[in-house]
Formats: sequence, structure tokens, C-alpha cells
Amino acid sequence: MNIDRMVLAFAGSMILLSVALAHFVSPYWLWLTVFVGANLLQSSFTGFCPLAMVLRKFGFRPGHAFPN
Repeated sequence: MNIDRMVLAFAGSMILLSVALAHFVSPYWLWLTVFVGANLLQSSFTGFCPLAMVLRKFGFRPGHAFPN
């Protein structure tokens, strides 16, 4: 699995988790959804993603969105 797919899988998991926590625990968990969405949006314009940098250091192979 390359870095691009790992980032998408992680972001999707965080969004689903925050929606479940908002439903069962507190609506303030929706701020996690806002944070993940904003990070995805800014990384689409800038190409900067902290998770991609971490995954690269762990040796995952790069994809097209986060090549280096």
C-alpha cells in the first residue's frame, strides 16, 4: 500500500470515528471531522501532509499525490 492510499484510509477512519463519537459521546467531536477535512483540503493545494511525512519515514513507498 502506498502513502496516498494510507492517507486516504486514515482520514476516512478518523472521520467515521469522530462522527460515531459525536453521536454517542459529545457533538464537540465533530471538530475532529472539521480538522481532518481542512487538512485534506490544504494538502490538496499545497502537497504538504504531516501524515505522509511520517509514513515516508517508516518506509512506505510514495504515491503520486505525495511523491517526496
